[in-house]
Amino acid sequence: PPGFVESSCRSRIFWMKLNKLFLQGKFFQLEIYDPYAGPILLDEKLASRCGYVLSEDVWGNPVFRASVLGCHVANEADELFTLTVNIKVSSFSSMRAAVTYTYPMYCSYPSWASREIVCEENYMEVSVKTDVPAVSNDYTVAWMSALPETQNVAYQQWQLMFVSPSGRKRVTVSDAVKLGYSFNNTLSRVYLRAPYHSNESDVSVVSGVNMNMVTSTSMYRQRWLLLLIDTTVSCPVDGISFTDTTLTWTMPRVIPTLVVQESTFLSKNIVMGADDQVIVNPEEKNYLLKHNETHIRVTIPVGAEEGRLKSSISGGVYGVIYSIDLFLEHTWTDAGWQTTKYTVIKSITTPFMPQMPIVINNTVPEERLFNVAFGHFLPDVSLVAIAIGNVPFTPREAQHHGFKVYETLFSNRTKGFILEISFDDPYVLKEYVNRNETKYTLLVNYTLSVGPEMTLYYHSAEVECVIVDIELPEAVGYCDKENLYLTLPTFGLHQYWELYLGNTLLNRHVALTNGYLAATNSTHLILQIPLFAVGVIYEEVSFQKIKARFEVALRKVRTMETLQMFSVSCNFNSSEFIICHPDGTVMISAQMKTVPAIDMSKTKLRDSSCKPREYNEAHAFFKFHVTTCGTSVRFEGDHIIYENEISYEKETLPGQSIPTITRDPDYRLTVLCYYQAKETLMLGTFISDPVTSPPFGSGTMGPRSNTAAHRRVRQALNVVSRVSKDESFMEFYEPSMAILKQSVEPVFLEVELKDESPNIELYLENCWVTRSMDFSSTPRWNITVDG
Repeated sequence: PPGFVESSCRSRIFWMKLNKLFLQGKFFQLEIYDPYAGPILLDEKLASRCGYVLSEDVWGNPVFRASVLGCHVANEADELFTLTVNIKVSSFSSMRAAVTYTYPMYCSYPSWASREIVCEENYMEVSVKTDVPAVSNDYTVAWMSALPETQNVAYQQWQLMFVSPSGRKRVTVSDAVKLGYSFNNTLSRVYLRAPYHSNESDVSVVSGVNMNMVTSTSMYRQRWLLLLIDTTVSCPVDGISFTDTTLTWTMPRVIPTLVVQESTFLSKNIVMGADDQVIVNPEEKNYLLKHNETHIRVTIPVGAEEGRLKSSISGGVYGVIYSIDLFLEHTWTDAGWQTTKYTVIKSITTPFMPQMPIVINNTVPEERLFNVAFGHFLPDVSLVAIAIGNVPFTPREAQHHGFKVYETLFSNRTKGFILEISFDDPYVLKEYVNRNETKYTLLVNYTLSVGPEMTLYYHSAEVECVIVDIELPEAVGYCDKENLYLTLPTFGLHQYWELYLGNTLLNRHVALTNGYLAATNSTHLILQIPLFAVGVIYEEVSFQKIKARFEVALRKVRTMETLQMFSVSCNFNSSEFIICHPDGTVMISAQMKTVPAIDMSKTKLRDSSCKPREYNEAHAFFKFHVTTCGTSVRFEGDHIIYENEISYEKETLPGQSIPTITRDPDYRLTVLCYYQAKETLMLGTFISDPVTSPPFGSGTMGPRSNTAAHRRVRQALNVVSRVSKDESFMEFYEPSMAILKQSVEPVFLEVELKDESPNIELYLENCWVTRSMDFSSTPRWNITVDG
């Protein structure tokens, strides 16, 4: 079919190329048509012996090359050469039902050099100009058929002498054929074709290049004539080097085994080419063809258009391989051979060159749109799938979802894949960072089909963009006669940040427990905090006013970083109150409603030295610590209760014995402060740090009758306890010393009341030992129970 076969003749070689598009999904074979024997199937052994090469070009098209001196080439006067090839194509590997295309090729080559050498991929060939009788397959068919015995005799007269490191070996032409060689002569030439690395060959290093060499002499004998012809051939087997950007092909300029008298050597012409085309001006393509006294060097930039860059995967890594088919023709003269034409055909492929793809972030934050380019790739790479946040999409599905996926070309003839996704897409991860920024993260997994083999390649990428797009809330505070209020926007609450009261998350349960009222509408949260609720900070307290403050911290949900403090502070008029401060300080504004009125300056606590700090006609203001002023302590459930009382000392008129005349009423006011038993009172300043202080205690106060005044209380103040070393109570353990006792050993405990007041008695009711400073921890061991 048209376009299936292309052919040319270059450097006395037939070149034939088959278009791979016509062979997709099919099998093919080549047959060489022999005029005498008919079609002969081309195989590897026949190819190297007869001067044929079957390979592929860099694009994967089958290529067939044949020497004009090949076994089945029709030769007319060493000037016109004909070769017919059958191309068999079948849809089956068994080649049944094959279609055969017969393709004749013609090559005209009238100008032979005295010696011509061809270094092909699978054979070496040398032909020498001479005039001797024909050996076989002579072009004069009638002469050959009429004189078969003459032909046989002539065949027996040729012999070959091989010289190798193992010695000399003389063989007949028929024996040489069995060794893989091909020897014959035409009307005016004798040629020898040899495989690489035969037993008779040798490898030598010439100017740093390994050369495979067959040293041979062809001998022709008649009774009156002995003809000796040098048929030595030598071809390079390496000389290729690579960098990241170039490949270099190096050959020796002078090959000693081919030039007997080096002093007479003269290089006449050096030509390079790619495929079957001569490159006239290599420098225009950035090729370098240079030579000096010892070497010829061809340097090709990786990616040159005569070759092919192919994508590949090696060990899960993406990279490229560059291939190019080159040939070099070197013509020289010397005294021994007049003119030698030396042709080398070389297919060069670089090693795998890793090319790490890059992700280019072209995102414009103002547009709130990710724009990500993924490249650089050769045209033989295609996008198979793309996963966003571990959700896979084909390119068509991605477009349908609203993503934009398209290819783009770069200046270096590579391409990339562009992905555009909105910041607001649900597959984009969003994280609140810093104070008022959002970090948008795009997780992408690419699946690519690479190279002609369509190998799957996977690459993951993470693209981030941080923009200022969050407005921190602002709170508004105000008060009424009995409450403090905070109002703040609900946007971002619980999603980006939380409210904290000290170190406690202020949720609905905490608000309810503390007595707060929380109400929300569509935009705001309103907190109502009673004046004497837990968490209120009293900055200034007197019987005339209370300056109270309530504050909460705005913290980031994930990092607990405090971003802002919201605070409301107000002054309140309050005539009667009790405040139990976290550090154990108690503040009381008491109103004594008695008839007749009493002198408030003469009120006191249990310790008569504890007088009011401030007073007027109706109020008295006390401030004391739970460890002073005769305060007693007891336990009820999970609470510690501190108790004191405000009393009035009656004024009596003097009499002879017991005073009985008085105008003052008998009045007492009981004061109670409740603290959680599992919380520790911290001694500190009056106004504590709201972030680190434990919650306040709660207090109550109420009047009692006179009969209750003499009730015994468990005094927890001004008491010292020590552990004696024995029953003598003469030596005691240091207070900070750890004491080790077995469970059956007695413990000698001394408790001493330091208060000298005659009205106070000491009763030791319950005493126990624990492993830690937390007296409510378990296990515990009782020392005394119920006194």
